[in-house]
Amino acid sequence: MDYIKVNRDTWNKRTDLHTQSSFYNIPMFKNGRNSLNPIELALLPDVKDKSLLHLQCHFGQDTLSWARLGACVTGVDLSPTAIEYANELKQNLNLEATFIESNVYDFDAINQQLFDIVYTSYGVLNWLPDLNRWAKVIPNSDNKCTTHG
Repeated sequence: MDYIKVNRDTWNKRTDLHTQSSFYNIPMFKNGRNSLNPIELALLPDVKDKSLLHLQCHFGQDTLSWARLGACVTGVDLSPTAIEYANELKQNLNLEATFIESNVYDFDAINQQLFDIVYTSYGVLNWLPDLNRWAKVIPNSDNKCTTHG
């Protein structure tokens, strides 16, 4: 079985469901609601002008929440459907963000940028068969954000 293809197909279908669900509440998000939880905001209280990589960003709602807080964000996800929606959402909201369609295991082969912060959220690690391999793609940095400021 091609694990990556099955996972990609699953997340393509989930993106369509999630963008319509009350859980993600896209209308409230479009009206300015932040999708981040208090624990995330407490752990990363000041992201202004920091470069932030969001691995497995889904359709970018949390990524764009970090952008609203001043971070220079890049979101990565294997689902082309999710990345397409993320780009539509950023344009609709007039936010700056970069979204990259990539299997997280292959991201290090295409990425040349270093980041101040690498972020991932709930429920993403259980989809990965090899956490050691995942951890090796995470870039280290003291790179400065040039998009904001």
